[in-house]
Amino acid sequence: MAQSLELLLIQFLMPDNDARRQAEEQIKRLAKDPQVVPALVQHLRTAKTPNVRQLAAVLLRKKITGHWAKFPPVRRASANVVSIIAKYAVPAGEWPDLLPFLFQCSQSAQEDHREVALILFSSLTETIGNAFRPHFADLQALLLKCLQDETSNRVRVAALKAVGSFLEFTYDGAEVGMLFSVISLVKFREFIPSILNVSRQCLASGEEDVAVIAFEIFDELIESPAPILGDSVKSIVQFSLEVCSSHTLESNTRHQAIQIISWLAKYKSNSLKKHKLVIPILQVMCPLLAESNDADEDDDLAPDRAAAEVLDTMALSLSKHVFPPVFEFASLSSQNANPKYREAAVTALGVISEGCMEWMKDRLEPILHIVLGALRDTEQMVRGAASFALGQFAEHLQPEIVSHYESVLPCILNAIEDVSDEVKEKSYYALAAFCENMGEEILPFLDPLMGKLLAALQNSPRKLQETCMSAIGSVAAAAEQAFIPYAERVLELLKNFMVLTNDEDLRSRARATELLGIVAMSVGRARMEPILPPFIEAAISGFALEFSELREYTLGFFSNVAEIMDDGFAQYLPHVVPLAFSSCNLDDGSAVDIDESDDENLNGFGGVSSDDEAHYEPRVRNISIRTGVLDEKAAATQAIGLFAFHTKNSYAPYLEESLKILVRHSGYFHEDVRLQAVISLKYILTAAHTIFQSHNVRNGIVVVEALFLGYLSLLVMKFISVNQVGKVLSRCNLLLLLISLFMQEGLAKAREILDTVMNIFIKIMTEDDDKEVVAQACMSIVDIIKDYGYMAIEPYMSRLVDATLLLLCEESACQQSDDDGDIDDDDDTEHDEVLMDAVSDLLPAFAKSMGPHFAPVFAKLFDPLMKFAKSSRPLQDRTMVVACLAEVAQDMGAPIASYVDRVMPLVLKELASSEATNRRNAAFCVGELCKNGGESTLKYYGDILRGLYPLFGESEPDDAVRDNAAGAVARMIMVHPQSIPLNQVLPVFLKVLPLKEDREESMAVYTCVSTLVFSSNPQILSLVPELVNLFAQVVVSPVETSEVKAQVGQAFSHLISLYGHQMQPLLSNLSPTHANALAAFAPKS
Repeated sequence: MAQSLELLLIQFLMPDNDARRQAEEQIKRLAKDPQVVPALVQHLRTAKTPNVRQLAAVLLRKKITGHWAKFPPVRRASANVVSIIAKYAVPAGEWPDLLPFLFQCSQSAQEDHREVALILFSSLTETIGNAFRPHFADLQALLLKCLQDETSNRVRVAALKAVGSFLEFTYDGAEVGMLFSVISLVKFREFIPSILNVSRQCLASGEEDVAVIAFEIFDELIESPAPILGDSVKSIVQFSLEVCSSHTLESNTRHQAIQIISWLAKYKSNSLKKHKLVIPILQVMCPLLAESNDADEDDDLAPDRAAAEVLDTMALSLSKHVFPPVFEFASLSSQNANPKYREAAVTALGVISEGCMEWMKDRLEPILHIVLGALRDTEQMVRGAASFALGQFAEHLQPEIVSHYESVLPCILNAIEDVSDEVKEKSYYALAAFCENMGEEILPFLDPLMGKLLAALQNSPRKLQETCMSAIGSVAAAAEQAFIPYAERVLELLKNFMVLTNDEDLRSRARATELLGIVAMSVGRARMEPILPPFIEAAISGFALEFSELREYTLGFFSNVAEIMDDGFAQYLPHVVPLAFSSCNLDDGSAVDIDESDDENLNGFGGVSSDDEAHYEPRVRNISIRTGVLDEKAAATQAIGLFAFHTKNSYAPYLEESLKILVRHSGYFHEDVRLQAVISLKYILTAAHTIFQSHNVRNGIVVVEALFLGYLSLLVMKFISVNQVGKVLSRCNLLLLLISLFMQEGLAKAREILDTVMNIFIKIMTEDDDKEVVAQACMSIVDIIKDYGYMAIEPYMSRLVDATLLLLCEESACQQSDDDGDIDDDDDTEHDEVLMDAVSDLLPAFAKSMGPHFAPVFAKLFDPLMKFAKSSRPLQDRTMVVACLAEVAQDMGAPIASYVDRVMPLVLKELASSEATNRRNAAFCVGELCKNGGESTLKYYGDILRGLYPLFGESEPDDAVRDNAAGAVARMIMVHPQSIPLNQVLPVFLKVLPLKEDREESMAVYTCVSTLVFSSNPQILSLVPELVNLFAQVVVSPVETSEVKAQVGQAFSHLISLYGHQMQPLLSNLSPTHANALAAFAPKS
């Protein structure tokens, strides 16, 4: 129900009156279903914006108004009357005795008096909640006492509801913090055992609707940034696990309990670790995945689905603790006779793959054994779950998963011919995700793949056609030019989809439009340009069909075409840019009036007409909703950036409006749109730089040419004399000055845009709460530094350094955690790949642009950076630091010497790391330290050579590591050859050459060898046969640069000059190709 209700809430808020009336009727029908209450509660908690939550809250209030009928008429009427009168009388000071009277009633010996007092306290929070602020401490004591009332269950239940009402009143995080700064945090924790006791009693007596109030209270507490729960987390988890494990309870009750576990995993993960609750939670959640659903049960409340969400959340925040027990469960359950357990086994692995990616990459063999086995299971549900898991692996376990293509792809090929459409659909998803990251590995499978996919595209139901098109798109992207033989047939089939107009077919048209853009990218401009116009026309016509997903994919198609066409796309700009602007400027909602009167309607919500007037709430405007409109906005934001980047000068007419949109979207409420705005702002900056530079120079030259030709014609026609030519030339000099002014004007406009963009990026670094958006801002700044140099960023350098320091100290907005756990265990820290890799790239960018002048800045950033290099930190953190230090040493130069003693122990340790990436970065770093660290590195030479030696041997499996080790030795020889035992080092060094993978080391390595040859070093000259063979391989290499080949050729020429005809036998041992290539460098006799 939750999903259908969400759509109706969205529809109810739309400006279209017919749509709103239809939504109103359907909402009224849903109101008769008891499950509407938990569904509304879910939207009240999880909706992205306050206004959407408000609509859910209003409808929820109307629904539960009917429960007041359970109270005696006088009691109910009295509560309503008191609440309404108090709203006006208390603020005006006209009813000073109300609160003292209620406190007196709550102490009464009569059960009814105590109960009514608590009911009124609950009701009054909605109308005069602020009046209770001075009495919070007294109220706390009262509520706690009533929760523990030994004589009346009714009083305990009323107290529970009152606690819930007061927390709802203080829903805002700041309000909760204010409340609990007034009343003791420790004191409030005393409530929790009583809340749990009352809730357990309600469950025992069958009052589940009351018992779940406890979960609503915990929900509020968990989301609060105030450290309210403390050690109570343990008892809350224990209670929640009891509830969700009970098969006798209603689905909604169990769902609420599971949801509490999920929120704790998201917001209080440290507390779960501290109290050792991860294993107990998983021991309950994993078996829930195997629980069968009732046929009439709402899927959104199904325990297996909710348990999967918990696993996903826990994996993202607690991967180290989650993977081992889940893998154990999957291993055992994959052999279970019950197919639901076999399904649960692969579902669990798929669900945790995003959060536990690093752990799963190390165990891919046994994991794939389980999942590929499940793909051959006799039960459809198991095969479907296995296909889902493979798709998840393909998304999250890159690049390691692709190396298993020989075993995985044949299994997926079989699965897409499964008898079950559900299995087929999930298999297409798996195929799409897997192929998306493949390259030439896909070529042997291309023909059978396309044969099956093309057949399916023609003969399958619409839903399967849609997932089939996604799979074809991934195959096309992976195959690139090899896809050309299939492109014509695919494009022909897509024409049928591009003209669909029925509502039920528009999603298929959207997928076809997306696939069209991917095929265009694969086959390239030359083949697409002649046939493109009708496809562009069809895509533009689809924009008028008012289907947001179609518009989203159409904008993506235009973006792809712009990328392959570059300036050729300029002809389409007048047609497509207005469409992108219209999507960017879409209203996310509309004004809506809501009747929130107290009229009772026991069968539903009462009137939910959009024409009703709100009695208690102000008119709601500017409602922002997370719908397809948001995805469309993100696609449009991306599109205008790509249009600008690829058409540059032709985009000039749209530049100003585009910049306004992107500035606005950089502060948008949803991170997807902000992310695309950050990317597009960099593109706009690039386009603006080109536009203003060329536009103003061109204008200046045109003016000068016109005036000069004018003077020349006057001279020819003798309207001016030869004696006046000097004056004419003087004026031409003046015009050249005008050109300079035009250029300065263009630079000023470009600088203005740069200023706007940089200010946005720096603000995002410190204030945005989404790590991916912040990371993109950092990467864009790195690109700006590379493109325009230090002078471009010099005015912002102080703020940039402060923002970088904040991120390294993990104190920016996006790094704040709501967790109130008091443990800070580096052993449990996980590498923040999304953010910190981008942040650490800033330092080398600064160093490259500033050179030695970066030293004072680096001094501020060094210690915070080194925090990530502690031995207790993850391997990825340490190698991130080492790579950063290597690049800083490379570009900052001599000032790195003062850090050698603090850095070298770390780097030497990393040379022996179990991870190839760590060894590779350490080898690169040690070379740069030796190159630029001066005399301070000499004392480490022995340790360095001992650390590098194993990387040259057969035990080193990674060619890139070996190449970087060779680069390190080359740099050491170049700066201090006398400190290297060349007679021992050179034979080992030359044995691993030529370089196999990392060509960035080529210049350092081959310059070192050549320099030794040029100096006629006796140690290198004793290895002439090895040198000749090496030089021959380098000069014929298709991947080495001409500069490197020239260097090696000169060294070979020097050998010829030293040994003359003695070289002939060595050359005779070479193949003709190698010999001829070397001969070209021999000195001409």
